Amino acid sequence: MNQEDKRGKNKASVKNFEAMRKFAETYAKRSDTYFCSDPSITTAVIEGLAKHKEELGAPLCPCRFYEDKEAEVKNTYWNCPCVPMRERKECHCLLFLTADNPFVGTAQELAEVAVDYDS
Repeated sequence: MNQEDKRGKNKASVKNFEAMRKFAETYAKRSDTYFCSDPSITTAVIEGLAKHKEELGAPLCPCRFYEDKEAEVKNTYWNCPCVPMRERKECHCLLFLTADNPFVGTAQELAEVAVDYDS
């Protein structure tokens, strides 16, 4: 990885983070959903999706525990947007929120904030 591609410890490359940011913004607009009112949550979820895309080849939901991540990627159920999101607009990561969610913000574009990961 080039030095210019590094964004910090335990973070995805610039390329993968930007790809997931663009996906999330486009999907929020297309699905008439909004990001969380706390931009650190949105940034962290997009970071997790980007890391999984980098490591696993697919944006596996970062908010769940998996016994076997590779098997879950192949299953596709939890690949973002996951089946509950596509079918019922239910995103337990708080990435894509409907207007009636108590944590909903007004943004459909990322206001990236610094989020550090120590481990």
